[in-house]
Amino acid sequence: MNHPIPTGGTRPLLIVDDDATFVRVLTRALTSRGFEVITAGNADEARALSQRHQPRHCVLDLKLGEENGLRLIPELRELVPDLRILLLTGYASIATAVEAIKRGAHDYLAKPVDADAVVRALLEGGDTVPQGEDEVIDAPEAPLALRRLEWEHIQRVLTECDGNISETARRLGMHRRTLQRKLSKHPVRERPNQGS
Repeated sequence: MNHPIPTGGTRPLLIVDDDATFVRVLTRALTSRGFEVITAGNADEARALSQRHQPRHCVLDLKLGEENGLRLIPELRELVPDLRILLLTGYASIATAVEAIKRGAHDYLAKPVDADAVVRALLEGGDTVPQGEDEVIDAPEAPLALRRLEWEHIQRVLTECDGNISETARRLGMHRRTLQRKLSKHPVRERPNQGS
């Protein structure tokens, strides 16, 4: 299926992610598909570039170092009201997806993603089902592992607390340091051996 290719002079696409390698690969892939790409490694850069360039599309990572991409969604939408935001994350969480949409994101994809899936999500805005069953993110059939459930619960409470770690730790009844240690670990993945 062919997608409309942006032409010269259009507003750029903004990638906000602190993983330099991922940004380089995605930038190359999206540039080859006709997009003019600008990149930001943190929330401050993202705000400044949005104000200056008024991007049409934004690919935003959920985890930006110590910052949470969810909190950036409404700020970017305020700076650029018609901005289409695609939230990316290293793990699929239904609670996070719902929260992202509530805050103004147009779609949500779990990493690893391919450039075609990103283009489809940005241009079609999520109102149509992507072609190819392997790209549809479904609820898992098997029960979630206990560590995964814990991770999702922590993420849900952290989101409710607007990313405030002290308040989240208080609500969860754990020490702040314990919570920070859990958050710094990579989340449990459902299928660890899917392509790198």
